[in-house]
Amino acid sequence: MDFSLSQEQEMFREYIKKFLGDMEHTKIARDYIDNKTEHVKNILSDLKELGWTKLNIPEEFEGMGLGQLDLVPIMEEFGRVLLPGLHLETNALAVPLIERFGTKEQKQYFLKEIADSDLNLTVAWLEPGGSYKEQGIRLSGEVSQGQIILNGVKTQVPDLELAQHAIVPLRIHNEITLITVDLNTPGISITPQDNFAETRKLSMVEFEQVKVSAENVIGQIGDGWGMLQEGLLYYNAALSSVAVGAMEHIVEMASEYAKIREQFGNPIGRFQAIKHRLADMKLDLETARSLSYYANWAMETFSEDRIEAICSARIFATQAFIRLASHNIQIHGGIGFTEEIDCHLFIKQAKYYENYLGSIDQYYDLAINALNWTSQNSVQTEQPIMAHK
Repeated sequence: MDFSLSQEQEMFREYIKKFLGDMEHTKIARDYIDNKTEHVKNILSDLKELGWTKLNIPEEFEGMGLGQLDLVPIMEEFGRVLLPGLHLETNALAVPLIERFGTKEQKQYFLKEIADSDLNLTVAWLEPGGSYKEQGIRLSGEVSQGQIILNGVKTQVPDLELAQHAIVPLRIHNEITLITVDLNTPGISITPQDNFAETRKLSMVEFEQVKVSAENVIGQIGDGWGMLQEGLLYYNAALSSVAVGAMEHIVEMASEYAKIREQFGNPIGRFQAIKHRLADMKLDLETARSLSYYANWAMETFSEDRIEAICSARIFATQAFIRLASHNIQIHGGIGFTEEIDCHLFIKQAKYYENYLGSIDQYYDLAINALNWTSQNSVQTEQPIMAHK
């Protein structure tokens, strides 16, 4: 079975790669770290004009009607330069969620705006002292006269400066429900939070008597948890591609440095210990790439093993990303810890994704249940992934 990308997919990758190369690769991320937000917004808007946001949006909503696999080369290039922004949350999570479960009006607005304009969505999930498990969602919503009144707090919400809307999981009648919230709605207050990975800016969002139309509910009230888990399959398949792109750049960085850094009169790349480490890094990269390609194919085709395939790709790519970024710093030695070199940006990004939108342990449990490796007495997942509709 051939999972290699098509000629058209690779050509589109080259357009994106050239654009990001002209922008000096990780300089976009460094500008975002330096709070040059408007400059970064302009770059992201120019990048959007290449048409990549239209890829997985149906043609009836001004998209190209392509699939999950077509996002793979794009996400890899974004990962290579640590591109800041909400491309994962918007195109790899919000788009499939709204396409599959949204109303006609929601599709008409969100999908067309994502395809044609600079509209982005973030995810406001985590709560103080909570987790990415179902019981961690405590934000309450009260239905009253066609409106939902929100009261509660969300924390570590990424990149609000780049978003116009948020997907918010909350409880209505003690059932998990998904809703979209315009971030300019009265009653929302935002407090910036520190983050060790500066390429993702986090904020705490407080909802105090925030009134949102009941028409903003995605799907049906009470169906939110199953829909969210289904959306995460798309998200994690794309995230594995982002990790592969970052890992590929890390291997290139480490290999190039090993050629020019000399010790005892020889490039350190000639030493057996460095050779073995670089070989192990390359092996991790290609393993992650294979798992990522299969995961995205499984998601696009709704293969029976898509859950375990995507969980496997997410787990391995996340852990390998951390491993390679750590090796890269060690190969660079003391200079690898400095701000001038990009090594620290990659290790921080790798650690950020380790527990974002779910921990490694949660994805192990999900994969084990999908493989039916649990005994009858074992604890099952909180709610099964929704069947394909």
